[in-house]
Amino acid sequence: MTDASSNNILLHLDLGDRSYDIAVDDGLLGDAGHHIAPLIGDGRAVIVSDSNVAPLYLGTLENSLDAAGIDHASVIVPAGEASKSFAQLESLTDEIFKAGIDRKSMLIALGGGVIGDLCGFASAITMRGIDFIQIPTSLLAQVDSSVGGKTGINSSFGKNLIGAFHQPRLVIADLASLDTLAPREMRGGYAEIIKYGLINDVEFFDWLENNGQALINGDRDAQRHAVLRSCAAKADVVAEDEKENGRRALLNLGHTFGHALEAETGYGDALTHGEAVSIGMCMAFDLSARLNLCPEEDAARLRAHLQSVDLPTDLGDLDTASWTADALIAHMGMDKKTEGGTVVFIMARGIGKAFISRDIAIGDVRTLLNDALNG
Repeated sequence: MTDASSNNILLHLDLGDRSYDIAVDDGLLGDAGHHIAPLIGDGRAVIVSDSNVAPLYLGTLENSLDAAGIDHASVIVPAGEASKSFAQLESLTDEIFKAGIDRKSMLIALGGGVIGDLCGFASAITMRGIDFIQIPTSLLAQVDSSVGGKTGINSSFGKNLIGAFHQPRLVIADLASLDTLAPREMRGGYAEIIKYGLINDVEFFDWLENNGQALINGDRDAQRHAVLRSCAAKADVVAEDEKENGRRALLNLGHTFGHALEAETGYGDALTHGEAVSIGMCMAFDLSARLNLCPEEDAARLRAHLQSVDLPTDLGDLDTASWTADALIAHMGMDKKTEGGTVVFIMARGIGKAFISRDIAIGDVRTLLNDALNG
């Protein structure tokens, strides 16, 4: 829907008393205080950002909160996936308490997916739960992690294994923040956009084949269309299955493989989350084709599009000399999507035809991984 008072484009995620709006447009950060004031009342805000994002956008947000009469403090954590840790969570909650919060206070996550996950989890457990707002500044966070209420940190056993479902009160996605992203970050976020087309929207995938490179290169109209369509798709799924007891698992297309790759690389710069998902989606389609579930032409079409925007598609794009199929399978066994010892895979009958499978033989997965490692 459209907010006539500000012309900001709003989507609504209907979760009963946990419902919230998702605002997507240019220049929203400078007016964020206007949107936040009705939600926070006379409570105090604590902005959580990181060392990369804060120099770019913290001042604008602080000025907006000042203009709206919102009392606030800020906490800056180190940038990077390593901040999704118990040590950083403890440090963050200490700083939040030092800021003088109470039950009426609100956290504001200003940053990418790491900040959104960390800040969201901190808000879920601080004083047994206080409100928070997502202001995602990366493409990946705008189209995926800021919407839906998944919060958490990583464990030495795997990604996002420690966390909680805790919905934000509002999501503010300022498209202008995409202008400061490096091309690699844009491509990583784009991998999550492609996912929505692959799940159940072949027309969107068709559109991405024609407009994806322009989106990555900064075309604002293409970015707006893709962010809105991705958020609307995720909101629809989350409204139906908030805590991933059924259909929401489809949003993990490529992630079972991808999280295993991230774990094996140590969550470092060698492989970003979006790059891991890109390879993971190819693996899911390759496995589906091998099992005669999906036309080989669709797997090839996906790989060709990912390669056209310079996203990795194969393990040959990584340094895997010391990797083994069994080690990757062990990582999958620790994935939070595992049920009763069975690894749940998101498979495909074609582009736009993803489905949940709980009966994929690990032997078939091992063969796929061995071929990928030795290819």
